[in-house]
Amino acid sequence: MNPSMTNSSRGSAMLLAMLVIAGCAAPDFHQPEVASPARFKEADGVSSIAVSTPDVDAATQGRWKQAQPSESLPRGEWWKAFGDAALDALEGEAIVANGDLQAAAARVRQARALLGVAEADRYPQVNAGAQALRGRNSDASLGVPQGTKVPTSNFFQAGLSVSYELDLFGRVSNNVNASKADASATEATYRSVLLALQADVAQTYYRVRESDAEFALLKETVRLREDNVKLAQSRFDAGDISEIDLSRARTERATAQSDAIGVERQRAVAEHALAVLLGRAPAGFDFGVNPLLDVANMPGIPAGMPSSLLERRPDIAAAQQQMFAANARIGVAKSAIFPALSLTGQGGAESYQLSDLFKLSSTTWLIGAVMSLPIVDGGRNKANIRRAEAGLEESVGVYRQKVLVAFAEVEDNLVGLRTLDGQAQATDEAVASARRAAALAEKRYRAGQTGYLESIDAQRELLSVQRQAVQLRGSRATTTVALIRSLGGGWEAPAAPIASAR
Repeated sequence: MNPSMTNSSRGSAMLLAMLVIAGCAAPDFHQPEVASPARFKEADGVSSIAVSTPDVDAATQGRWKQAQPSESLPRGEWWKAFGDAALDALEGEAIVANGDLQAAAARVRQARALLGVAEADRYPQVNAGAQALRGRNSDASLGVPQGTKVPTSNFFQAGLSVSYELDLFGRVSNNVNASKADASATEATYRSVLLALQADVAQTYYRVRESDAEFALLKETVRLREDNVKLAQSRFDAGDISEIDLSRARTERATAQSDAIGVERQRAVAEHALAVLLGRAPAGFDFGVNPLLDVANMPGIPAGMPSSLLERRPDIAAAQQQMFAANARIGVAKSAIFPALSLTGQGGAESYQLSDLFKLSSTTWLIGAVMSLPIVDGGRNKANIRRAEAGLEESVGVYRQKVLVAFAEVEDNLVGLRTLDGQAQATDEAVASARRAAALAEKRYRAGQTGYLESIDAQRELLSVQRQAVQLRGSRATTTVALIRSLGGGWEAPAAPIASAR
């Protein structure tokens, strides 16, 4: 045999083997590029947040860039920036007792367990077994005349079996990689549920306080309307006014009472929602009255660059890990069209007498290699490959859409804070003017210079702008929380570990 031909044949075989292995490997994953504008469009003019946007070359604005997700970077208890001890206590209680968060932690444990199942395929599987049998063959099976006495026999067996699949074409390694990505996605989803819970608690807390402030305003309004009714009644009795003015005063009092009852209902609903977030039954939860009178202590928010948003949001991190998993499953699907090789071995003892089972003469053993290769599968494996590739395309589409939605949420909350700032300033001026107008109209009415209609119109206008001011304070608080949530949370201290998911 020609040595050169032998070497050539060996080289060709090695090359062929390398091509086969490469053909069934998972494709190299390339992080999808996402639209990354240089800065948030709605950040201009927002006075209630501290916007930080580094200088960026104009030529790079609007380019698509690869993200470097950093959802796992340290983040702290962002709600403490509000400086509210009551909110701090509620957040701590919700993290411990909320059912949705506990369910998310349980899903993390499930994902980690599935990863352990996948990693077990990397190692040989060893099993021990033993059996004891007693039986009698039939006359016909032994080929003896009917009625022949066939003895009853015993059979004893004990031993070990070992099996190991050689990961020639990456089925095991790709399956492990997919399970790792699934576990990481589940952990990121837990972070997303945690952040959503924290934001929901804060927003619901401020809605309750907003209702308390509005109810206090309406309660004072009802008291003033009571005074108006008494004044109108005395003037009617004296013949100074007609019954129309008295009826109007009573109508305004009833209207204010109705509005107060409506706000009381809204407050109760918000309190019930807060109880559920805390993992408590509404019937056993009573949150004390705490009107939201000022929002001057709302924290400054470091908005940062859009890339920072992309890198920190846990829902985007989860979507990225799902892409990793989908990419690895392409390799799993491809490996199914190539041979699978398993090594097996058995060893032990067997005998017809229990006393002979552990004698050297009863020893048995068996080793072998089992290879399986699909020949005709009706296109099943190729269809599975197409399905896996389509799954990757789906996960890429979901990822990109989540990024765009994240950008939109930040922009929405930025424009919300900007417009709320303007509304609050205008409303404060309106409240001052309406209060002055109502006081003057009240004096003129009590002096008999004008009718009751002018006075009540001024009072009604004052109440309207006062309620609007209260509602704007609540909106500014909840929108600030929403902006923090859309940015992925705080940055000061390390994120809490998933203790309940260990």
